[in-house]
Amino acid sequence: MKTIPTEPIGSIPRPDALIDAITGKNSSTPIDVLYAEAVNDTLSQFIKTGSPVITDGEQTKSSFVTYPLEGLTNLASNGMTINFEDGHTRQLPLLTSGPFRYGNYAVKYLDAAKKKTNLPVKQAIISASALSLIYPSDGIPGYSQTEFMEDLLNECEKDIRQCLDHGAHKVQMDFTEGRLSLKLDPSGGVLKHFIALNNQVFDRFSKEDRKKLGVHVCPGGDHDSTHSADIDYADFLPELFNLHVGNFYLQLTSEPDRVKVLKVIKQYLKPDQTVFVGVIDVLDPVIETKEMVRDRVLEAAEYIPLAQLGTTDDCGFSPFCDDVSTKRETAFAKIKARVDGTKLAEEKLYN
Repeated sequence: MKTIPTEPIGSIPRPDALIDAITGKNSSTPIDVLYAEAVNDTLSQFIKTGSPVITDGEQTKSSFVTYPLEGLTNLASNGMTINFEDGHTRQLPLLTSGPFRYGNYAVKYLDAAKKKTNLPVKQAIISASALSLIYPSDGIPGYSQTEFMEDLLNECEKDIRQCLDHGAHKVQMDFTEGRLSLKLDPSGGVLKHFIALNNQVFDRFSKEDRKKLGVHVCPGGDHDSTHSADIDYADFLPELFNLHVGNFYLQLTSEPDRVKVLKVIKQYLKPDQTVFVGVIDVLDPVIETKEMVRDRVLEAAEYIPLAQLGTTDDCGFSPFCDDVSTKRETAFAKIKARVDGTKLAEEKLYN
């Protein structure tokens, strides 16, 4: 029987004991022990959902965007501030000197997970465009922006290639700043720059490799709030599908007009691209039923060819390590609903 592929985005809320240790509330158990326990439990819980592809839940990442910066000493804390609609903010660091090298690579998380499961493991990495924002606008003496960009492209390529070489099922670039860029620059110039920059990374890979590469986009999801949900998807998606990858993981369920978005996807999706539509609202604490998910898949299938359709969650459930807005058990229940609902849709569409 033909199947509709279904994959998670990445992050899962951390266990309470781990969050307490990270935030300094409790340090009675060594944090490495808590990290190991969290990864083991995440993999076990993923298996129980029936998910055909899993992740480590990003249990040991500081955040989806800052993991390459861990351990670096050439950073200052006064970088770009990202405002969320509920009033809270996140701030990027600024680079203070060159050369730029990652302090940490995603393959570390992949290797640790693959040692503990035989299921396909997907690995998320951060985009070159997001990390390009850490270079200060007034420059760095003796280290030009051109030199920085070349170092950045090399490091981003290395981050991806290591994951492919170590057997990642897919490597997903998180590109949440894509939609945000239209808020910062409504003309679309920054978005076009971001697309071109990330394509400089993707173009270093073979056509076969790019079939395993993907991009995730959403309006940001942190503490049940977003940073760019007010930006019309219709202004963003036409440029997005110019990225040179085979897979697109799109937030969709929380959109106010899903059909409008699906029509734009239908218009701009290229023949060699697969779109994984979000069928789970990660910001809503209500757990979807499998029938709700089935109906969302059937709706998407009216606009997207079945051979190019997959399902996913709108976003990761906890992209930052201190995000406690979603219960861990809620996340896994929602994932199970996605898996089961996708199977129901398969039975309807392929029988």
